[in-house]
Amino acid sequence: MGRRLKENKTSKFQQSFNIILLFLYIVLTCFLLFLIFRYHILAVSYINLLLAAIMVFIALVALFLISNRKAKKFTLIMLLLSIVASSLALVGVHQFVSLANHLNATSNYSSYSISVAVLADSEIGNVSQLSSVTAPTKTDAENIKKLLDDIKTSQNKDLKVEDSSSYLAAYKSLLAGETKAIVLNSVFENLIEQEYPEHAKKIKKIYTKELTKTVEAPKSSQNKAFNIYISGIDTYGPISSVSRSDVNIIMTVNQETKKILLTTTPRDAYVPIADGGNNQNDKLTHAGIYGVDASIHTLENLYGIDLNYYARLNFTSFLKLIDLLGGVDVNNDQEFTSLHGNYHFPVGNVHLDSEQALGFVRERYSLANGDGDRGRNQQKVISAIVQKLTSAEALKNFDDIMQSLQDSIQTNMPPETMVSLVNTQLVSGGKYTVITRDLKGTGRMDLPSYAMPDSSLYMLEVDPNSLETLKTEIKDIMEGK
Repeated sequence: MGRRLKENKTSKFQQSFNIILLFLYIVLTCFLLFLIFRYHILAVSYINLLLAAIMVFIALVALFLISNRKAKKFTLIMLLLSIVASSLALVGVHQFVSLANHLNATSNYSSYSISVAVLADSEIGNVSQLSSVTAPTKTDAENIKKLLDDIKTSQNKDLKVEDSSSYLAAYKSLLAGETKAIVLNSVFENLIEQEYPEHAKKIKKIYTKELTKTVEAPKSSQNKAFNIYISGIDTYGPISSVSRSDVNIIMTVNQETKKILLTTTPRDAYVPIADGGNNQNDKLTHAGIYGVDASIHTLENLYGIDLNYYARLNFTSFLKLIDLLGGVDVNNDQEFTSLHGNYHFPVGNVHLDSEQALGFVRERYSLANGDGDRGRNQQKVISAIVQKLTSAEALKNFDDIMQSLQDSIQTNMPPETMVSLVNTQLVSGGKYTVITRDLKGTGRMDLPSYAMPDSSLYMLEVDPNSLETLKTEIKDIMEGK
């Protein structure tokens, strides 16, 4: 009697526990299926529908067995295994979706600041003590007006503007004692830093306004070929910060032919700068000063193409991926020693960890063709990373790779498009053939800079034949030739 009572209690407990497990499984399955169909995950060869059918079938079988009080142990084991599998799948899918959303989080705007600055040892500590400021109204009128309007509203102070030819000229006049205060746009500070590496220590900012610049929505591609603008920056602030772009690569991808063309335009290429650059000729890197849109429009105009998406890479943190991938191998065509890390790179196949890769992509002074060779080295490293990321090896450190990408990339490619690329890769398989090209030109020191009119800068006068050749190659990859 006692034994039967004990068995009945055990049976009731199993029945109740199975009901709880079924409820938990249904909740997990609902969340998982929502994400799968919301973001079109595994939407190839009806895999997502088959997966959904299997999940629903398991739930119905469990419900039938529980309702009829049959095969309680089998039901328990089946539900436990299904819950574990669903949980693991949900974690993986959620990680991917969270990463995609994080990379998109700041893609529709860029941030920067504009300030009133005085000498570090100046007795002036507030804009109310000023009657005027020096600023380059011809090249940055809109931002300067935003700052002055904000000061007028918040401080009830109407400041007069003494014009200067550039922010660098304004800074020089401050150092010379010709003016008491200047306006300083944060994105132009890199330009000042080229001539005055310690410039930040010589000034203090007494008023600052934070600003944002809207970035255009992506130009969705209707076929299996598209262009991505890869902008390499090296900033210590948020990746959304407006900054010069030291790496400018157009990645042309054709999913059908499995070809990727990496076209590098040297940072010093002398081209018409769009948007804030007023289509005046300057070095390409200065386009980034006016926001990522300006860089995009400049390259679109130069090559006669649409750039469907952009990706901004903080190179210092992006290259940390290399350690997670077990290093990368590149073919080095000239012997050199890098200033960063003092690494020696012989001719031939070179294995790089993240620090060595940083030295490899930063160096230009030790290379025969300077910035042109540096661009080619950057292509080699990016190509090696792409090959590793599209291989099964990348799955070994999936979690860490997701975290690393989150910290180093900003893109406007929608999560659904990212998933579509993964789906296509799952169906077709195989590795991409990566082709690298770069725009050629002739170095000159006598060409005027729109952003820095008072400076004599190195520029690369574009070779029109090289430009036409690259236009044709991009078009051929897009058309599947």
